[in-house]
Amino acid sequence: MVHALIGEAMKKAAVGWLTVGDRPATAAWLTWIDDAAYVVHGGPEQPVPGLADSSDVVVSVRGEHGGRIVAWPASVTRVEPGSPTWDEVAPQLAAKRLNASDPVGAPSRWAGDATISRLVPSGDPVDSDEAGAEAAPPRPTSATTPTPVPRTLHRRRRA
Repeated sequence: MVHALIGEAMKKAAVGWLTVGDRPATAAWLTWIDDAAYVVHGGPEQPVPGLADSSDVVVSVRGEHGGRIVAWPASVTRVEPGSPTWDEVAPQLAAKRLNASDPVGAPSRWAGDATISRLVPSGDPVDSDEAGAEAAPPRPTSATTPTPVPRTLHRRRRA
């Protein structure tokens, strides 16, 4: 039986932060179906480092106010292409995938180059102190702003 807070939070969640081992939390879109969260990752889909090889993860979701509402431990299992679970879940995931270029063909594409992982709650919600603030400085990136900041078109007010 899933804890009531986890169930209610996950019904409204479209994005969660997945903490795999000692890696930093990674944002990922997910879908809550039948008391489990499903995540498509790998290949051209969203990267979630370590999830494919992990057996457990901590899932954090935020509430409407923008702050974390719940964090919970989950056991991870892989959904195999062609299994009854795949046939049930993959079309639902494709339908809820934002900005999908081909939602109808996505399940067959995922079967070849992505992974669907099932995250089942394996305990009660984690206390906020145990989950940590998860605040961290931005990760290093090679991304840059290609142009200088634009000039102000109107006069600036002076204090």
